[in-house]
Amino acid sequence: MKNLVRFKTLAIASLSAIALTASIALAQTTQTDQNKDQSARPQWQGRGRGQHGWGGMRGGAFFRNLNLTDDQKTKLRQLHESFASSNKPLLGQLRAKRQELRQASEGGSFNEALATQKLTEMASLEAKLMGENFKLHQDMLAILTPEQKAQLEQQKAQFKTRRGERRDGQRNQQ
Repeated sequence: MKNLVRFKTLAIASLSAIALTASIALAQTTQTDQNKDQSARPQWQGRGRGQHGWGGMRGGAFFRNLNLTDDQKTKLRQLHESFASSNKPLLGQLRAKRQELRQASEGGSFNEALATQKLTEMASLEAKLMGENFKLHQDMLAILTPEQKAQLEQQKAQFKTRRGERRDGQRNQQ
């Protein structure tokens, strides 16, 4: 019985991580009409959270401070649009696997073998998505000048320092 509870907890945690990744990928490319009208605000920006260990670089906050040229902004926007369209089938597959996993645990009975199979399939898809995210990151860095890359690294270091201070502060409060 303890193993079943642990497995359910692991399954829920895995689903949450996958859902977060999928929403990040979709949020990167989502644009509102508001953003389209604001020339000072790049359309390629997404969430400002630390995504996949890159300190939120794809969230726009870091890139916004790099004084990008219009050409660089256009190239970054094109990269994101290409990423979104090429990974749409992968995200759809992940969404379907999550639904299948939810169905495996509905109705009061839990099919551990089916859940394990679905989680394994999801892990493979998630690994592909992570690889695509890494490729996107490398392609984005290739657009930057050496000075912008140095500035980006400095911003990442500052972000990590602030994040560590916040975490330490939260630990001390507990």
